[in-house]
Amino acid sequence: MVAGTVGNLVEWFDWSVYGFFVPYFAASFFPVEDRAARILAAFAVFAVGFFFRPLGGAILGSYADRRGRRAGMTLTILLMAGASALIAVLPTYAQIGVAAPLLLSLARCVQGFSAGGEFGTSSAFLVENAPPGRRAWAGSWQQVSVGAGTLLASLLASVMFSVGTEEFLTNWGWRIAFGIGAVLGLLGLWLRMAVPDTEAFTRVKDAGRVARRPLTEVLREHPRAALRVIGLVAAGTALVQFWFVSLPSVLNLKTGVEIKDAQVAAMLGLALFTILQPVSGRLSDRFGRRPLLLFFAIGSALTFIPLMSTVGQTMSSVLVAVSVSAVLLAAYAGSLAAVMAEQFPPEVRTAGISLPYGIAVAVFGGLAPVLATATVQAGRFWVFECVMVALCIASALVYWRMRETRDDRWHKAPRPADERVSDRA
Repeated sequence: MVAGTVGNLVEWFDWSVYGFFVPYFAASFFPVEDRAARILAAFAVFAVGFFFRPLGGAILGSYADRRGRRAGMTLTILLMAGASALIAVLPTYAQIGVAAPLLLSLARCVQGFSAGGEFGTSSAFLVENAPPGRRAWAGSWQQVSVGAGTLLASLLASVMFSVGTEEFLTNWGWRIAFGIGAVLGLLGLWLRMAVPDTEAFTRVKDAGRVARRPLTEVLREHPRAALRVIGLVAAGTALVQFWFVSLPSVLNLKTGVEIKDAQVAAMLGLALFTILQPVSGRLSDRFGRRPLLLFFAIGSALTFIPLMSTVGQTMSSVLVAVSVSAVLLAAYAGSLAAVMAEQFPPEVRTAGISLPYGIAVAVFGGLAPVLATATVQAGRFWVFECVMVALCIASALVYWRMRETRDDRWHKAPRPADERVSDRA
């Protein structure tokens, strides 16, 4: 569990640093006069990285189903840390012209490719190592590591924003942040190389049932489960990216609130979100996946617009809104890894999680900051609010119609050679 979570923490630290430091490095790569346009361009590159997640999920997820969970997790952290090192030393537009934003986009694509394989691989690794009746609790630590990595990046950003000058942050501060992420990658790599593979994968391998083409098998035999994963993730990933990553920049444009104040509020909300997830996982193991997920979706649909209407220019108003959303999102995140893993047999579990999860995060999570920034700039933020409410309602329908999987017994024995696991549910 330490190897799965710490490595994932490093991955998400690297991923989140970009979103937090956008206001300070955007001018280095996008030399346009309007500040909002620079931030929008930088968030567009942020979205491009998201769209490489499905490709990473397809290739790296299949790799982990063929070679093992540990091999997959080692490769993902190497890619993520290497891309962070590249961004840390990247020349600016003034130095190398249009090559600067192109190289920035390339590094983000590598990070998106890596993150696309990371989630499914580490989720399978944690859930397959869980004892019976504790799968959601074990899987919740995957999301804890996501929150902790983002929180660590948020803490670093808050400290640097408070003590650093505008000139320092614009010239060197953001480079230091990306460099720290690259160094932390070495810790995650060491931890992951020191652990054995999961019992579930070892049993599949010993039985000679390793899938030759895991992704093809997912698409052919489990298409409904793959579509269900997209519906499971859609609203949650959009709201996570909005509340905990892009909120300070968006609110600065919308209400004029100081970025450093909004950053502190977002960081505290993220801390609450992270702390509550194991609690949510235990509740999911006891009462089922569907009740927790419905609580999140319905609660978010009812509260999103009222919460945004209360946000003003004070840190306290931002903190209240973020905290309420953190409680709701914790109910979603605590069940997520387990409920996705429970949709697929172990032979194709990593590919089955990674590809549809990557698609959902790319479409809904990647576009959320861009849409929020664009609607603020156009004076039509209500459009973004309506989109978020619609996503919550759509995910609630998926949660309502899906079969409860809490009591499924799948994690020990591989399927017989002449049998296919039914996906009719």
